[in-house]
Amino acid sequence: MSEKNVGKSIFIGFLAGGAISTILALLYVSKRSKKLRSDIKEKTNEYSGDTEKYIAEAKDKAKDMINEGKKKSGKLICDAKNKSEEFFKGAEKKIRDAKSKAAATINVNKENLKTESGRLKNAVKAGVDAYKSTKNA
Repeated sequence: MSEKNVGKSIFIGFLAGGAISTILALLYVSKRSKKLRSDIKEKTNEYSGDTEKYIAEAKDKAKDMINEGKKKSGKLICDAKNKSEEFFKGAEKKIRDAKSKAAATINVNKENLKTESGRLKNAVKAGVDAYKSTKNA
């Protein structure tokens, strides 16, 4: 055989081997790809169901957390309202007590002022009388 024929034979052998390999691969892959697609579809359905279950659980937990938050905020608001009412009642009582103490102090000071003004009047009158008697004497 000539060199030309040998090279041609090798090239034809490579082409024939490649064609046979391609045909076998397509036949084998098509059977395997159907199984693979089936497996993928099955797992997709399985994961889809799991995902829906997790989403439903997450929604339930979120609702529970929201309800718990509402309860706690309602309790906090109620507690704050009660404490503010107690504070204002205490402040009103202290204001009333301060007013009554101030009124009592004012009354005592009025009485002291009347007493002292009476004494001052008497002292001034006594001084005027003493001056007049000294002047006339």
